[in-house]
Amino acid sequence: MEMSSPLVDVRVVSLAINLPGPLAASRLAELGARVTKVEPLSGDPLATAAPRWYANLVQRQSVVALDIKSDRAELDDLLADADLLLTSMRPSALDRLGLARPHLTFPQLSLIELVGHDGDAAEVPGHDLNYQAAQGTLTPPSMPKVPIADMLGAECAVSTALAALIARAKCGRGQTYRVVLEEAAARAGDAVRHGLMGEGAMLGGALPGYGIYASADGYVALGAIEPHFFRRVLETFGADGTRESIRAAFVDKTAAELESIAAQADIPLNRVR
Repeated sequence: MEMSSPLVDVRVVSLAINLPGPLAASRLAELGARVTKVEPLSGDPLATAAPRWYANLVQRQSVVALDIKSDRAELDDLLADADLLLTSMRPSALDRLGLARPHLTFPQLSLIELVGHDGDAAEVPGHDLNYQAAQGTLTPPSMPKVPIADMLGAECAVSTALAALIARAKCGRGQTYRVVLEEAAARAGDAVRHGLMGEGAMLGGALPGYGIYASADGYVALGAIEPHFFRRVLETFGADGTRESIRAAFVDKTAAELESIAAQADIPLNRVR
């Protein structure tokens, strides 16, 4: 087995559409798993919203269009040989399909169920924006540029899938696992709740060595948190340690000039693109 393809013998069936599920399925495929993406006849909405991203995510997968209600026998044929089933529908919908505990029919199969909420709120609809709003990672009225909950949720689904394979190797039987996107957003929100990031926090503007500064033709990001990096900033640019002195040292230089100077001095600085 090649180390670059540790999941080469693993078969995955994904019923997940939109973003977190396809992200997780893509990552499993990158690790060598054989992934069959089962889409509704109308297709995955992600293919319309972001066609190039969608194409990139599915390039290592087999895509099959099925009405999983009327073509259930074909779906079951896929599940019979699968190790993992990845879903992203409401629990009630999964239950109606008889897939809430698929290992009862297919003993080797583990379910990785991506949901928005857990417990009494498991049926409540939501998306990344809602989860971020609840966990303090938004800056209203600006819309987020990164779908944090979806991205972290996808990685949680991948790690849960790997844990499921290990657990099955020990007990010889698949199990059901739930990955909650709201909890993934909460993990991102921990940085705010614990005072590391956010307005005026250590990594939210309090440290002059860690921030975004204007250059002559745009902005640069300075990540000089460690004392030795910060000292180099002061020595290299003749700043006195205040944010204003660093701002003054940067503002008349282009981003390319600042990047060149930083590279020579081994300072973590780069253009904001």
